[in-house]
Amino acid sequence: MPSPSLSGPVLPENWQRGGFGLYLHWPYCTAKCPYCDFNSHVAASIDQARWACAYASEIKRLGAETGERVLHSVFFGGGTPSLMEPDLVGQILDTVRATWTTANDIEITLEANPTSVEAGRFAAYRDAGVNRISMGLQALNDADLKRLGRLHTVAEAKAALNMAFAAFDRVSFDLIYARQHQSLDAWRTELGEAVQMARGHLSLYQLTIEDGTAFGDRHSKGKLPGLPADDTGADMYALTQEICESAGLPAYEISNHAAPGQASQHNLIYWRGGDYAGIGPGAHGRLTQGGQRYATATPLAPTAWLKQVEDTGAGETPREALSAADVVAERVMMGLRTVEGIDLADDARKCINYNKISTLVDNGLVCVDDDALYVTAKGRPLLNALLREILA
Repeated sequence: MPSPSLSGPVLPENWQRGGFGLYLHWPYCTAKCPYCDFNSHVAASIDQARWACAYASEIKRLGAETGERVLHSVFFGGGTPSLMEPDLVGQILDTVRATWTTANDIEITLEANPTSVEAGRFAAYRDAGVNRISMGLQALNDADLKRLGRLHTVAEAKAALNMAFAAFDRVSFDLIYARQHQSLDAWRTELGEAVQMARGHLSLYQLTIEDGTAFGDRHSKGKLPGLPADDTGADMYALTQEICESAGLPAYEISNHAAPGQASQHNLIYWRGGDYAGIGPGAHGRLTQGGQRYATATPLAPTAWLKQVEDTGAGETPREALSAADVVAERVMMGLRTVEGIDLADDARKCINYNKISTLVDNGLVCVDDDALYVTAKGRPLLNALLREILA
């Protein structure tokens, strides 16, 4: 079956199916983790009042474009947003509420590290308006935490997690697997402990070695021993699905697991093709105006972003107008990360290679059901390869 012709503009209302969110990037960390390729920086001192003014300016600028919309989520990412003073978070959220109508069930997430100093701010973050914490535990043994460059111990992580549970109804935490010298049995034990600790949501990522990171440099020099073989990594992924499913935390996306009603609403905006404003150094966004969808980006360096906001009143690099083909391909790539997949009844069908679909269905890798296309549990570990087949 040939693919339908891709022509004409993407319907302007398509982003509304995913909703509208706000991403705020805080670029600072206490230390740079060796596996991290995010835009994060270490600074001796931070003028948080200056940052408050810059964030407020950008919120108001983007609000002038999108102020008629209902805001469904706010996400403080980084970096380490739990290094932000609670008063700064409160000021930002006050400006957000004055700029947009917010959904009755708006989700406001702040990423946090599990140190005692940062955990001590949880109640203040709650009082400022945060209602969800996403915490980077990363491992549940001290030797691996040290190898990953983390500054907390397992005991500190568990204490911080309990403080988060006391302050928030919704708490998620991250773990990394396929770490150095980690066996399948060791991951089984660790994940079994994690699901007992979890309350509704877990993010479980396989360690990837990225260029430009300390791990990437060591790996290129043969100085990162003990990484599991590819087949062991695949076994760890399969075990992850099995244990989480049995614990009532099924995958709703490749790396994210949740009990019913506990999925990250902000991340679902990304995966469902919604619009989101990106504020802060290195923040990306997607905004639809007048039927045209744009990719937005910002300067990476914190001082450069601040200066641009202060000097010009706009902390963005020039926007990129996305073609209809780009928009639809992105929707397919993002949507197929989720278990719900994509709706073939909308214009996503226009870039599907239908000649490949029947073979993938026969092999049990994808499924077409009531105009929805989704990747099966068998196909999910092969997602990147499947996307190359599916996209025309």
